Amino acid sequence: MSELVARTGRQQQRYEDGYRLIAGCIPFRYRTMKDDDGGTNENIVEVLMINSTGGPGLLFPKGGWENDETAEEAAEREAMEEAGVRGDLVHFLGCYPFKSKTLQDEYSPEGLCRAAMYALHVKEELDSWPEKSHRQRSWLTVGEAIGCCRHAWMREALEKGFSKWYDDGMIHTLPRKGSS
Repeated sequence: MSELVARTGRQQQRYEDGYRLIAGCIPFRYRTMKDDDGGTNENIVEVLMINSTGGPGLLFPKGGWENDETAEEAAEREAMEEAGVRGDLVHFLGCYPFKSKTLQDEYSPEGLCRAAMYALHVKEELDSWPEKSHRQRSWLTVGEAIGCCRHAWMREALEKGFSKWYDDGMIHTLPRKGSS
């Protein structure tokens, strides 16, 4: 069992204009690929997805943004709780609205959600994490991930947010930890 514990409950959830506020990230890493003849090395970008506990398909880590944290802190927490990774948030990918079939409550009776998504450069993969017993991690190329996304809004975050940022040179736009 993990010594790390996932937050649960909705008492601290943030809402705005009838939307439940969500924070999440697209975790990524660089991997060096060697060609077949052992010559040229090529760096490729892989993204980390996790299995859905509610059906087929893969997801990016995400969850409720709570009153005692920033969206960035919530995205980092969800990456650790759901995917067992830590790293640096390097770029804000945008906000993506969606309708949840399972997250309807008194503050958002229609299940409306708005997810703030970030790019997370993975620095550490944990051996133990809060949701390890029911989550599996999969490293995929961006093209593979597009085909595996369970939710259209996550596919949009990958295609329009992450891929555009990748095409623009993956410039870090968020402050680095420890810098002022």
